Amino acid sequence: MNIKNTSSNKMSEFETQQAKFKAAKKSTLISVVVNTLLSIWQIIIGIFSHSSGLIADGIHTLSDLVADFVVLIANKKSHKKPDEDHPYGHFRYENGASLILGIILLVVGVGMVWSAIGKMLNPALIPEVHTIALVAALVALVAKEGLFRYMLYVAKKVNSNMLVANAWHARSDAASSLVVAVGIVASLCGLRILDPIAALIVGTFVFRMGFKFTNQSMQDLMDKGADEETLQEIRTVLEGINELSGYHDLKTRKSGDFLLVDVHLELDGNMSITAGHDIAVNVRKKLMENPQILDVMTHLDPYDKNHKH
Repeated sequence: MNIKNTSSNKMSEFETQQAKFKAAKKSTLISVVVNTLLSIWQIIIGIFSHSSGLIADGIHTLSDLVADFVVLIANKKSHKKPDEDHPYGHFRYENGASLILGIILLVVGVGMVWSAIGKMLNPALIPEVHTIALVAALVALVAKEGLFRYMLYVAKKVNSNMLVANAWHARSDAASSLVVAVGIVASLCGLRILDPIAALIVGTFVFRMGFKFTNQSMQDLMDKGADEETLQEIRTVLEGINELSGYHDLKTRKSGDFLLVDVHLELDGNMSITAGHDIAVNVRKKLMENPQILDVMTHLDPYDKNHKH
């Protein structure tokens, strides 16, 4: 039995979704502008200072632009209204985008580790660079770290896993700039080996983050349920409704950053359909107070104390 939402709940859901849409669009457009300027800056300075590392970092920054456009497309698609083919909406575009971002992080991490190992095996591959390259690397590092902190703040504020993934991708780019800066300093001090060691550490960190987001997105796309803390919150709400004789078959699944809930409600078998309907409406209303819950599907079962469902 699916109880229709009240107008107030609809407005709350709509406002929450619109807030996420606007926050994602604004933060991602800012990221596009910053990454475009930084990539041009790094490549130009890298060419004039003969820094292959800085040029590579500028090209790496371009990968952030790819991620940003993935987020923009997914953000637009995921907020389309439900239609005949997608009655629950299009929120799983966000899960798909998070998967793509996770894969990008995996590829970037593997590339950094591979490059670092190559340089450690052949130190002659580590180039000497001009001091101006260090200035460019530090400017890029500060800008990217600031972008990461801003994007992560926005992502947590609107509770968006997709934006969290994109923020950490920005952090991977900041880590890349840190590696370049360390490599330049080490080269100027004659300690070239520090460059590949730092790259190996950061590359491993980036790969780990990529694995985390890829795994989480895969789980969400395969209808992974809510965590135990959220499930307990739902149970507490259900157990606090006196009209219920009990409940069973409580199930949850992810749709974007939201949850879909299914539950069978146990009621007095002699109760009228109208009374049972009113109780189900109240159950849905109570559960929908949780902003993470997108929809609740209820089914009414007659309660038999001698034979529970």
